[in-house]
Amino acid sequence: MLLENNQRAKLDPSDDTLFYDSPRFVTHVDEGFIAQLTQLYRDRIPPGSRVFDMMSSWVSHLPTDIAYAHVEGHGLNAEELARNPQLDHSFVQNLNQNQTLPLEGGSFDAVINTVSIQYVQYPEQIFAEVYRVLKPGGIAIFSFSNRMFYQKAIAAWRDSSEAGRMTLAKRYFEAVPGFGNIETVAKTSEVPAILQMMGMGGGDPFYAVIAERMEPLAD
Repeated sequence: MLLENNQRAKLDPSDDTLFYDSPRFVTHVDEGFIAQLTQLYRDRIPPGSRVFDMMSSWVSHLPTDIAYAHVEGHGLNAEELARNPQLDHSFVQNLNQNQTLPLEGGSFDAVINTVSIQYVQYPEQIFAEVYRVLKPGGIAIFSFSNRMFYQKAIAAWRDSSEAGRMTLAKRYFEAVPGFGNIETVAKTSEVPAILQMMGMGGGDPFYAVIAERMEPLAD
């Protein structure tokens, strides 16, 4: 087991669905972060791919000039998902209550998750599901910064340094047999983290962990 029960705890233990009941039509990271993320998607997700945007909102940050075969969205607020022009279909589900995705196995070329990994209380099951829905050779890209809804982030995330959070995200992938070619991307700012969180310059740091669902081993 990756996490102890106390590491899954949130300062606000109320139902996440209630917290996200009202739509938030804002971006939770700055333009520099978004530009880096969109470029990463451009570089790593080929045109014509089937993409699952997990824990999405009213924006997906995928390149707008690339045609994808299908973009499936998931989140906790139906209004936000309905506003997202890049989604072909979406569904609402609280992954901290039900970790089983209503998606066929091996049906996506890429799974993306933007600044939401810190809220996942059961990464063991969630990352196993990410692996399940990916095609062999498909990739998962989980990106994050140092911002969060502090009261809804799990203790393991809140209590870690930024470097520790990168290690934690990498461990989530390593815990699932079959993920490989795990990469990390870290572009930090020289401005102290506390000043960045207060919006006092430096730009949001950009972190991403990328993993591939390896081809099944030959008999």
